[in-house]
Amino acid sequence: MATIDGISIYPIISLLIFFSFFTLLFWWVFTSKKEYIDKVKQLPIGNDNIL
Repeated sequence: MATIDGISIYPIISLLIFFSFFTLLFWWVFTSKKEYIDKVKQLPIGNDNIL
């Protein structure tokens, strides 16, 4: 990989995508309404009566 020109930009892009995703995720978690969190918390995990 050291012989490929411009390969050093990919780790930087990956870090920016990773950082952006988790920053947006933390922002969404901290700004979401408590009523929504309580509603989602009560949802069932799965449906065992499929058949």
